[in-house]
Amino acid sequence: MTKKTGIVYHPNYFLHTRDTHPEKKERLQAILTLLKQQNLFDKLEQLAPMPASVDEVAKVHTRQHIDYVHKLCQQHKPQLDPDTYLTPESYDVGLLSAGGALTAMRAVMRGKLDVAFSFGRPPGHHAEPHRAMGFCLFNNMAIAARHAQEEFGLSRIMILDWDVHHGNGTQKAFYHDPGVLFVSPHQSPLFPGTGHLKEKGEGAGEGYNVNIPLPPGCGDDVYSQVFTEIIRPLADRFRPELLMVSAGQDSYHNDPVASMNLSFAGFAMMARHARQIAEAYCDGKVVLTLEGGYHLGGQAEAVVTILSELSGWDRLLNDEPAPPADPIYDDPARIIQEVKSFHNI
Repeated sequence: MTKKTGIVYHPNYFLHTRDTHPEKKERLQAILTLLKQQNLFDKLEQLAPMPASVDEVAKVHTRQHIDYVHKLCQQHKPQLDPDTYLTPESYDVGLLSAGGALTAMRAVMRGKLDVAFSFGRPPGHHAEPHRAMGFCLFNNMAIAARHAQEEFGLSRIMILDWDVHHGNGTQKAFYHDPGVLFVSPHQSPLFPGTGHLKEKGEGAGEGYNVNIPLPPGCGDDVYSQVFTEIIRPLADRFRPELLMVSAGQDSYHNDPVASMNLSFAGFAMMARHARQIAEAYCDGKVVLTLEGGYHLGGQAEAVVTILSELSGWDRLLNDEPAPPADPIYDDPARIIQEVKSFHNI
């Protein structure tokens, strides 16, 4: 069955860009171009976001952090930190990116859409409550999840972060919150150096933060095992009312900033699991935000594959093969078993 599917997009998302940086406007342009080339763009409902207000962003971030980003942009500072650039427009675009996640969440929660993918950039999952980092200014996903709790009374939200980097900002935002199950399969070692297995939440949130640190070189088979043996049982136990996905496509085998070996079939597999979780517990509701993914063609194809799988479109899968998986530094089977034991799965 096909789903009511939409994207949230605004041309101002292109204003935050730097040609020499991996996180540039061409990432989004490539996705939109591929959707149009394959005659899929018109199948999607296109929603225009409103900028998030400072009060909305402050549900996750400190006022000092919000004011600091604003001040640097007003002063035309080119860098926030060694990884995170700024343009004079970046503060406004950051609010618009957060607003995109809110627009996607509200469209799904109000029944307008079953699946909503916010194409907001800059991305967000590295932004912590008190600071920006890792190409991210404001944590779009965390802001949308917090408002889903407050505006719609949700008590069980599952955030699945399949970006190749650990979503340290989202983890920190909900580390004490039993109402959000945060699950992150990611490459380790890799930036930002967080996401250890034993980071499991604290206080009332203990046990609701699940990190799956995988060694470089893992491919489709390992990710399939992670979803089958860890993520699906966690969802069955938690029974989320809303599934939210921080969709980073930088585990693609040709991505320049990481060392995983996922094929497009691997992304289809992850999206299929997401769809099945949503159908089982969330009335099919899925909200996605765009995170990483820095091979322009690979990211675009992966996003279209994910949308197709979630929407139930009859689209031929790009069967480009990935190189053979070759995990290094550690045995992924050992890590998977350790995660299962640590979280009583």
